[in-house]
Amino acid sequence: MMKFLSYEYNNEEHYGILDDKNQAVIPMKTLLKELNKEVPEDLLGFIRTYSDSILDDLKSISSKFEGKGIPLKDVKITAPIRYPRRNIFCLGKNYIEHAKEIKSIPTGNLEIPEYPIYFSKIADPAIGNMDKIIIPKGYTDKIDYEVELAVIIGKDGKDIPYENAEEYIFGYTIGNDITARDIQTKHIQWLKGKSLDTFTSIGPYIVHKSEIPFPVELNIMSKVNGEIRQNSNTRNLIFDIPTIISDLSKGLTLRAGDIILTGTPAGVGAGFNPPKFLKYGDVVECYIEKIGTLTNIVE
Repeated sequence: MMKFLSYEYNNEEHYGILDDKNQAVIPMKTLLKELNKEVPEDLLGFIRTYSDSILDDLKSISSKFEGKGIPLKDVKITAPIRYPRRNIFCLGKNYIEHAKEIKSIPTGNLEIPEYPIYFSKIADPAIGNMDKIIIPKGYTDKIDYEVELAVIIGKDGKDIPYENAEEYIFGYTIGNDITARDIQTKHIQWLKGKSLDTFTSIGPYIVHKSEIPFPVELNIMSKVNGEIRQNSNTRNLIFDIPTIISDLSKGLTLRAGDIILTGTPAGVGAGFNPPKFLKYGDVVECYIEKIGTLTNIVE
């Protein structure tokens, strides 16, 4: 399976792919030099430079390095794209049961949206697997989790037809759209409450689209301290991935490397009575089938 990742090794930042056993990293620098290709600075640069154009070559050449990579236990996995080139695109209330459970959050009069609800969040940087979610003490104590399938755009596109949407995807990863619910409600919009430092977690890997059948129907789940909170499937999206890409790109150019969070299923902390917000020491696990588990610790 073609899994791309960013990582730190010997105090330096690198990116590469996992070997077939998911036990070692093959540095992209090694692979691209073998192919006599330019080596972009980071994974975002790689996506913008190559997208799908050298995938077959990478698959072929990587077999030569099987068993010769850096053991995964020796690296620190970071967010695949730590510094997105612009804000992350997000979908609100995109699973029916979640739309029903979140009634206190301002979205207009309709319980189930007729059109996609878009907002953005700042990730500067995004955090990755095993990184800490920092609660801004004295500012908010209503911190929530939201597991989401993240779509990584693979090439620039505008006014993309529904039936061509997959052509513009590079791959998929996991996102945790961490949210300060009180800030979100107080400001009657979503940007501030979702853009606090450490409030965007993505990773641990980007799985190339060729590994995941289209339409994308993957089990999606979150746990807090081992307790299952969210449990659904991406087939339950109100607005599916082709709809999102086609609609979002109308009059707006999507760029290679853009990240789209497609929405979260029911079971967020704010949906419980009483609410189950995150607190110091909590361990949040976000799982998506065929991608893996993204884990963060609250501090």
